[in-house]
Amino acid sequence: MNKLVCNGKVAVLISPEHGAGWYSWHQIEELLYDPSIVKWLESGEPDKIEHYLALKYPNEYFGGLEDLVIKWIDQGTEFQIREYDGAESIELKAETRWLTA
Repeated sequence: MNKLVCNGKVAVLISPEHGAGWYSWHQIEELLYDPSIVKWLESGEPDKIEHYLALKYPNEYFGGLEDLVIKWIDQGTEFQIREYDGAESIELKAETRWLTA
């Protein structure tokens, strides 16, 4: 899977605002890391993102696009996307307390 890595960190795309989630709605893992989307987001070119998504995934809904942000996570870190009412956050496995029955 293609990922943007910079200084040992991986760019992960999430939508932290309430409403439609990004990954939590489309569930396409490669779009969590898509280097093209990261670069267009960094350079303030949302029109390119919309055009790219329409061409590559014509039948998908991309809620959360307008609130998309980049989170940088250490390469190799296990995580999951948590969602509440459309607001996504990143939960790191190492920082989660698991209970044992």
